[in-house]
Amino acid sequence: MKRIILSVVFIVLSAVPASANVNVVATLPWIGSIVKEIGRDKVDLKILVKPSQDPHFIEAKPSMILSVYKADILMFNGLDLETGYLPVLIESSRNPKVQPGQRGNFDCSNFISVLEKPSTVDRSMGDVHPLGNPHYHYSPSRVLKVAEGMSDVLSEADPANEAFYKANFAAFKERLAKKQKEWKGMLAKGKRFVAYHKLFEYLASEFGFQVIAYIEPRPGIPPSAGYIEQLLDTIKRTKPDGILLTPANGTEEADFLSRKSGTKVVVLPNDVGSVKPGQDWFSFMDEVISDLR
Repeated sequence: MKRIILSVVFIVLSAVPASANVNVVATLPWIGSIVKEIGRDKVDLKILVKPSQDPHFIEAKPSMILSVYKADILMFNGLDLETGYLPVLIESSRNPKVQPGQRGNFDCSNFISVLEKPSTVDRSMGDVHPLGNPHYHYSPSRVLKVAEGMSDVLSEADPANEAFYKANFAAFKERLAKKQKEWKGMLAKGKRFVAYHKLFEYLASEFGFQVIAYIEPRPGIPPSAGYIEQLLDTIKRTKPDGILLTPANGTEEADFLSRKSGTKVVVLPNDVGSVKPGQDWFSFMDEVISDLR
C-alpha cells in the first residue's frame, strides 16, 4: 500500500509544471538562511529541520522525501551530521539530480577546513564524528566559503541569472567583513568556558576563547553523578567565565554546576531561528556574540 501511495504521489508531482526558479532543499536552518542571501527571489526554498530540533536526532519523513524529489539542489551540512536521515531521503526520492556525485548534491562541508578529524574512531570515544566536528556554522570565515560555493552552484543551475547570484555573494562578503570586525571587537580574547557538548570549537578558534572542560565526559555520553562532582571541583579550581550550552540539552546539569560554583550559564542559540532575534544567519551570530560578552 505504501509503495502504491508513493507511486501515485510521484505521478502527480510529475504532472506539476516546473517552477521557473531553482528548487533548493536545505537540511538545516542556517543553510537555508545563506541560500536566501545568495538566491533571494530566484530560489524556491524548503528547509527540512526546524530550529527547535537537535540535528543529531532527526528521522526521515515522507514529506521530506517528497521535498527532495522535487529539488534541483539538495544542500546539507555534511560531516555525517545528517547521517541518520539524509541517505534515506536521497535514495527514496529517486531524484537523479541530488544523488552523490551529481551537481545537485551540495555538501557544504566540502568548502571548509575541518577541525577535530580523528585519525581513528572506536566506541570508547563516544559519539565522535569520524569526518570531523560538524558544527562549523558558528565560523564566519567558513560560512563565507560555503556562500561562495552556493553562488557557484546556483549559477551553474541557472546560468541566465549568474550575475545576480555573484552580485549577491559580493554583497554578502562585504557585509560579513564589516560584521567580523564588529564581532571581534565585542569579545575579549582569552576567556575560558565549560561546555556541554563539542558545539563551539569553531567559534572558540575564530574568536580566541577556550573550552577547558565538557559536561559530557565523551561526546553523546550523559554525565554520571560522580563525573559531575569531579567537574564541579574543576570549575571551582579553574573559575571559568561561564558554562556554554544550547537550549537542546544540558540545562539541568549546567544549572546544578552554576548553583554550586557561582559560574554563570550562557545559553547560546543552536541555529538560525532558535531565538527570536536570530532570524537570519547574521542576526543569529549577533545573538551568539552578544551572549558571550
